[in-house]
Amino acid sequence: MSTLSDSIEHIIVPRTADIGNFEVHRALPSKERQMVGPFIFWDQAGPGEFLTNQGVDVRPHPHIGLSTVTYLFSGSLDHKDSLGCGQRIVPGDVNVMTSGSGIVHSERTGQDVRQQPSNLYGIQSWLALPKNREEDAPAFDHTAKAELPELEYEGMKARVIMGSLWGKTSSVKSFTDTLYLDVQLDAGGTFELPVEAEERAIYALDGKIEIGGVAYDPMQLLVLRPGEQIVVKALEPVRMMVLGGEVMDGPRHIWWNFVSSSKDRIEQAKEDWREGRFDKVEDDPEFIPLPET
Repeated sequence: MSTLSDSIEHIIVPRTADIGNFEVHRALPSKERQMVGPFIFWDQAGPGEFLTNQGVDVRPHPHIGLSTVTYLFSGSLDHKDSLGCGQRIVPGDVNVMTSGSGIVHSERTGQDVRQQPSNLYGIQSWLALPKNREEDAPAFDHTAKAELPELEYEGMKARVIMGSLWGKTSSVKSFTDTLYLDVQLDAGGTFELPVEAEERAIYALDGKIEIGGVAYDPMQLLVLRPGEQIVVKALEPVRMMVLGGEVMDGPRHIWWNFVSSSKDRIEQAKEDWREGRFDKVEDDPEFIPLPET
């Protein structure tokens, strides 16, 4: 049996980093692939646990040229940004923050949540903005779990985070054709991926899957060949994310929290953050300094 199905273009094993006893697994960008559709950044955060009085403290930091998409499986995070938006996200909800020309935000475990042990597990992804939207005004949108379409068939349950699946369309805004699904399969269950998305990938969080007679372990980003009919079979209970969309209008430069089609624009963003020209997050004087490299 081949070790790689003909349907798989790349297998990307995430890089793992420990940020204060909390593991983050990053699959995009990678040397194999910068983007899958508009997805230019893919982080699995956790699962991790915090003791009483502990939690996540991502201090205010800037973004340009992208949308952050936060989606949790357990725990919660409090978002605050320079637009004055404050929002707690809980499992199944979707936070989309579009930086456009520039925004600053923080992500923290709420003070009330810290009063007892807690946990956190989720995906944070970035979507590159098309060139004609990179300098749009920043915006923040929250969509509750109950507003997302769900489909359920024998052995399969799917939630449509962005885009469409079998006639069900999410109301979550995206600037290019985007596909983002949360799919759960019983052991032996199958899922046929939509072929409409130009680029597609699968990231199994739990459980082994089989594609074209080849088994794959979880926590790998499987980038699929375009245009092929692909059926995923669950060899055990599986939860997986399906991501992708239309091919972006050219490569992007990415440095720290900045994404742009222009190197000069990234240099300007560096200078603006260094010189304190970005708007501030109200009542939060902390910030992450510009990295030296």
